[in-house]
Amino acid sequence: MFKWSSTLPSTKHNSPPSPPKLPIIGNLHQLGLQPHRSLRSLAQCHGPLMLLHFGSVPTLVVSSADAAREIMKTHDLIFANRPKSSMFEKLLYNYKDVSMAPYGEYWRQMKSVCVLHLLSNKRVQSFRGVREEETSLMIQKIKQSCHSSGTVNLSEVFAKLTNDVVCRVSLGRKYSGGEEGGSKFKELLGDFVELLGISCVGDYIPWLAWVSRVNGLDARVEKVATQLDNFLEGVLEEHTNIQKKARSNGHVNPENEDQKDFVDVLLWIQKENVIGFPVERVGIKAVILDVFAAGTDTVYTVLEWAMTELLRHPTAMKKVQIEVRGTSTGNEREVTEDDLDKMHYLKAIIKETFRLHPPIPLLVPRESTQSVKLQGYDIAAGTQVIVNAWAIGRDPKSWDEPEEFHPERFLTTSIDVKGHDFQLIPFGAGRRSCPGIPFSLTTIELFFFFF
Repeated sequence: MFKWSSTLPSTKHNSPPSPPKLPIIGNLHQLGLQPHRSLRSLAQCHGPLMLLHFGSVPTLVVSSADAAREIMKTHDLIFANRPKSSMFEKLLYNYKDVSMAPYGEYWRQMKSVCVLHLLSNKRVQSFRGVREEETSLMIQKIKQSCHSSGTVNLSEVFAKLTNDVVCRVSLGRKYSGGEEGGSKFKELLGDFVELLGISCVGDYIPWLAWVSRVNGLDARVEKVATQLDNFLEGVLEEHTNIQKKARSNGHVNPENEDQKDFVDVLLWIQKENVIGFPVERVGIKAVILDVFAAGTDTVYTVLEWAMTELLRHPTAMKKVQIEVRGTSTGNEREVTEDDLDKMHYLKAIIKETFRLHPPIPLLVPRESTQSVKLQGYDIAAGTQVIVNAWAIGRDPKSWDEPEEFHPERFLTTSIDVKGHDFQLIPFGAGRRSCPGIPFSLTTIELFFFFF
């Protein structure tokens, strides 16, 4: 029997290094209030590929550019799925969006809708007037505030500006505090984004799912989801009625008109079955929520950090001011997006801000669909994967003086944030990267130009 057993193939797995874990909760207690910082500290002890357990969920934490490249390029297909989340399931119509939809035919079709019809270069350029107009309006309001009170809350300015642009692009009009239904929508959107950042204990320890019912989280999620659905249903009804009236007057298709908003385009795709795949009404709502989740907080967070770093580094502030002022031939000249191509130092500042302060420090989790070997380690199917973009951006193996704000580093390199260079991946990379990179970058650069 001993001789027979010695001939059996070994089933021993070479798992990545792991810190000690506790019963039931695993490594959840080690996340702390700032998980991206806590995970980097653990990675410095255990390595750039590290296996943790969040309750019963095995979680691979990635903290280096090389490891991220293997996840999001070499084995991108294996890691193209998303783990289940009760929060996203309830808020995004049972994963009918693009960001959190499971990898499969539905996700492929809906992503093609976003890439080809909503966020193509042509579509992004068609909203140029919206971005420039809203930026100009905001500058005027800032000037008025300075004359009257002398103080301006830039956080509020950036938040309102990004919200107004995304509302006009997505819904066709602004829903700010002064507009009809604006205050309610602003509050709803804030609750929605906040809930997206909350994890339910039942996702990691299933037999504790009742906690979310007892502490009121389930009720809060249900309330926000219902109110958002009612709001979006009203928006869709309003657009449908306008389109019916336009068709009765012989107007052309919404897709052929540059200034149509996202809801118009999605309703047109649904009606005409443009992609040969049925687009459900809940799918339209879920995609619109994706746009707000990705296009509001993330944009103004980057702007806030960029301004903060410039205030900390007056030399960099002076250099970018000289560059911006040199673009205009006079005080009365209207600056447009065409001027951004000349702003090399401004673009370098934005890249450096993304490196030090990615708006989503821990990228949206992925999940392996089959077993795979990474850097000599065995990764089991069903393993959740978290890429620590914040740690990668501060990795001394990829960057000189990684903790220093030094925009000049990007003046002599072609590294960008679009997912091709894995030492700088604020938008992710591969199949599950953010499809709205062109829109976000253009918006950030224009806003920052004026500020």
